[in-house]
Amino acid sequence: MTSPLNIVYAGTPEFAATALAALLQSGHHISAVYTQPDRPAGRGRKLKASPVKELALAHGIEVRQPETLKEAATQQALAALHPDVMIVAAYGLLLPPEVLAMPRLGCLNIHASLLPRWRGAAPIQRAILEGDRETGITIMQMDAGLDTGAMLYQLATPISAEDNAQTLHDRLATLGAQAILEALAALQTGTLTPQPQDGSQANYAKKLNKAEAEIDWRLPAPRLARQIAAFNPWPVAQSLLGEQVLRVWEAEALPGTHPGTARPGQVIAADKQGIDVACGEGTLRLKRLQLPGGKPLSAAEFLNGRTLDGAILGG
Repeated sequence: MTSPLNIVYAGTPEFAATALAALLQSGHHISAVYTQPDRPAGRGRKLKASPVKELALAHGIEVRQPETLKEAATQQALAALHPDVMIVAAYGLLLPPEVLAMPRLGCLNIHASLLPRWRGAAPIQRAILEGDRETGITIMQMDAGLDTGAMLYQLATPISAEDNAQTLHDRLATLGAQAILEALAALQTGTLTPQPQDGSQANYAKKLNKAEAEIDWRLPAPRLARQIAAFNPWPVAQSLLGEQVLRVWEAEALPGTHPGTARPGQVIAADKQGIDVACGEGTLRLKRLQLPGGKPLSAAEFLNGRTLDGAILGG
């Protein structure tokens, strides 16, 4: 039987907390957790601890929240932990070369993509947006580049038409927890074989921004359906209904074509099944919508007391 590893864990959001929870039950020793400093959140803008910090404190694990890992004193404090391995998941800080070289077994990253497909900040959303049929988790040996290190272990999952960024995130978080435990077991027995990435196959999954949420009805319906799924729960795809911002939480592309006389953005049918909107190619059925000050509503609820006959979305 292999002895427990001394692990330093670095992560911030819920995705990282899922893997930390699995490690806390694994028998390995977590000597410290690094996470982003508390940030203002909510309407009151009160400082809020990250999900990783909350979980670590609940288990009596020391939490460290440096603004950077570049300072000598911060690096000395980390080195004093004598980690066998440092595990990183959506941490939000770059690891300088001095930190990458500290652990005996190096630094491992839990990355939410089948590398080298999507490197960068938003691999889950970009995979949905681009119509990928599958994605997964890569356990990567970290180096000085952005998600460029050797691949150690991968687990895949299909992307279904029913998936959005939240459902896929949750599934990948669970898969990430499984993958890191299996990778650590293989690492201890010397059965992991690092595989270099083919950089020519890599794409950069840039961070999402609110400007991308605007729906361009001139695009094909399948593309818009993917945009709506990829941007649920944030930033949420949107269009104008008159002078109001209409947020679209759920939609599907319908087979076939719409009447040739309909212009992109025009509502061509509306009933309890959904609100059908003409696109540059095909028809998009809106199934869950939200107006300012209201909550997300099904199409049937949205149409209760409201008519959209002849409405043009997007101004």
